Amino acid sequence: MFYPTLPSLIFCATFTTVLGQQQPTATVIPKSCFNSQADFNASFNDLYPWGTDHNGAARMNASYISVSDQTLTLTAQRVSGQAPAHSGGQTIDIDYLSGTVSAKQNFSVTAGGGYDFIGDFQAPVATGTWPAFWLTGVDSWPPEIDLAEWKGSGNISFNTFNTSSQVAALNIDYADPGSFHTIKGEVRDENGEDVSIKFYLDGSLVTTQYGKSFVGQPMYLWKDLLARLVQPQVSRPMYLMSKANTTYSVRNLEVLSYNP
Repeated sequence: MFYPTLPSLIFCATFTTVLGQQQPTATVIPKSCFNSQADFNASFNDLYPWGTDHNGAARMNASYISVSDQTLTLTAQRVSGQAPAHSGGQTIDIDYLSGTVSAKQNFSVTAGGGYDFIGDFQAPVATGTWPAFWLTGVDSWPPEIDLAEWKGSGNISFNTFNTSSQVAALNIDYADPGSFHTIKGEVRDENGEDVSIKFYLDGSLVTTQYGKSFVGQPMYLWKDLLARLVQPQVSRPMYLMSKANTTYSVRNLEVLSYNP
């Protein structure tokens, strides 16, 4: 039987530590991305990749996107007289104008690789608000990874969609929404085909979920502030977002690549 000497033990421990500290291969979006309008423009586009409307009651408008004091802020404002939106075969009344931004680069996890998505977020949780920070497929849906989503319930949600019915979802209490909280999603190749997603809130691991066949699939990244149905069963749905302007802010946003 071999009994390692103290120097051998020290070497083994050090070697294991080094192996466990994977270093990023590139900074895709730098932490300075909100330092100025020019820095923002280098990494992000206004609106969704396809335009102004998605599946909420807010229509996106570039006038509701601002960059100041190294912070990106989206503002939602109650309006009237907007033409309805159409999504998934449904007609949706537009009762708000708001903002969304999408990263200029798409994100595709390669074999042996992955990404870190990190930022400090100040998100509203009042009934009717629907801010999110998420990834979704460029060529198909799914994939979808909700790195952070707030659906007006006082909770924060972490979700991964493998199909419309195969969804990993976790809702936890979101304390002190008036303050900034650090969100981190570690997306990694798991086996050459699937990915693992570790979701962190304020430095603590909350949950780990898995995306089936997500490796190699390009995904959009965006941050948006929608309005969510409160009573969808009534003829005129209610959105109880405050009549005052509602804001959703992020700073220190950074995306690191671990792709080979």
